[in-house]
Amino acid sequence: MTGLEVRRITGETGLLNLNVKAFSPEMKFKTAVFLLLAVSGIAKADRNSPLPDMRGGYLTFYLDNDLFGGEDRDYTNGARLSWISDDRKISQLGSVQRFLRPFSGDPDSLEPFRKITGFQDPEKIRYNFGFALTQLMYTPEDFRSYTQPVGQRRYAGWLGLGFSLHVKDDRILNSMEMTLGTTGKNSLAENSQDFIHSVRDIEKFNGWENQIPNEITFDVSYVQKRRTGFLEMGDGKFRMDGLTEWGTRLGTFRTDAHVGGSIRIGYNLPGEFSDARLSSTAYSHRYFGADAKDEGDWSVYFTAGVGATGVLHDATLDGPLFRHFETGNRREPFFAEIYGGLAIRHRDVELSYVHTLRSQEYREQAQAANFGSLALRVRF
Repeated sequence: MTGLEVRRITGETGLLNLNVKAFSPEMKFKTAVFLLLAVSGIAKADRNSPLPDMRGGYLTFYLDNDLFGGEDRDYTNGARLSWISDDRKISQLGSVQRFLRPFSGDPDSLEPFRKITGFQDPEKIRYNFGFALTQLMYTPEDFRSYTQPVGQRRYAGWLGLGFSLHVKDDRILNSMEMTLGTTGKNSLAENSQDFIHSVRDIEKFNGWENQIPNEITFDVSYVQKRRTGFLEMGDGKFRMDGLTEWGTRLGTFRTDAHVGGSIRIGYNLPGEFSDARLSSTAYSHRYFGADAKDEGDWSVYFTAGVGATGVLHDATLDGPLFRHFETGNRREPFFAEIYGGLAIRHRDVELSYVHTLRSQEYREQAQAANFGSLALRVRF
């Protein structure tokens, strides 16, 4: 592999030294994915290991795209590959996950978090950890101009690698994620869009030279979900449940807070807290307990939800936090959204699609955002 020199792999410490000076942007992206999967495959943890115990889990691919709504502008594409473990003990978590534990709401977390997000029965608590690679891209409506179109969304891309801890029982899920990322050309947003447009024979956007500049970002996200069962018929084959959700994100890429809720109704409803759409803590979560029914081989269900978000900082609209850059956009402090869709599961594979309508995120935006979200989940 050109430009890659593996100097040493030490089994006891898990050190991997790489020379990446000769990497092209495409090779850097592929190497990031390779390292994510490699670490996932070799990790074997105990309390003396910085790496968690890797066994079975869920791999989920999320894809947001506005072409599902017949448009190609503003929030135009998002892609996320996330892996989350099966249930684990504390001793099987790695250093990053143990670092996040004080904010988890479990009996050993900080007192404010125990009071606000705590669990009633510590014996029912289960732990999961995850990794995720996420890419987001934003473009104006006018793709032909080689300069940034005035009054339209600034070209922007972001690429982030996240490490998460999830603590749950069969009613509550607390998710924490730390994400290291980059904006600008290093996000490879232009490369990704050009590749997809070439494959689909779609005209390319010409103004990527005007995107927001490179800047390393660091963000911390926290989300709590609470589940309630509403309806059960036919010996549990037909059920309805709901989730309430609130969360916050603090970081150099984005700082916001949100609240929302959703319902699911269908046949052999899977027992899960899974995200229908790409979000800052989007993973596939299962719960287990008295309400987790025998799902059978097939599930079909409908899901719908609403949400509201307040935004204090968005690098794609406000520009990088640590350097001056005029995006030409004026961010709205709040936006709301509504979504709905369908999902189908066969044994350990699940496919879902939901469509979202989102109000204006910046004052110059001509109309509400309109995009679809696909999610493919596979359990190993």
